[in-house]
Amino acid sequence: EVQLQASGGGLVQAGGSLRLSCAASGFSFDDYVIGWFRQAPGKERERASCISSSDGSRYYANSVKGRFTISSDNAKNTVYLQMNSLKPEDTAVYYCAALFGCTSEYDPVYRGQGTQVTVSS
Repeated sequence: EVQLQASGGGLVQAGGSLRLSCAASGFSFDDYVIGWFRQAPGKERERASCISSSDGSRYYANSVKGRFTISSDNAKNTVYLQMNSLKPEDTAVYYCAALFGCTSEYDPVYRGQGTQVTVSS
């Protein structure tokens, strides 16, 4: 069974930190790019960050660059998103997805359920 399980969300004050985890199972982790996406109520989905476990290449949206760090533990088939200096505008449901590439077109092969991140001012 293919699963992408996102966890680690919560409520944090502005300036705080959270680390999200995306645990993958049921498919070959190395064959895909893993991306973190987020969507706030009334807003469009945003591609926050991606990582290729095969070559380690990373992508960050301008809105998170310098504050978020994506990493992967291939032995655990898990991708992490370390989020520092959080802002109220980071509030959203965050979810991870397995993709063939980190492109602006959202076309996931697999997608996990989301985890809520709420940043209070």
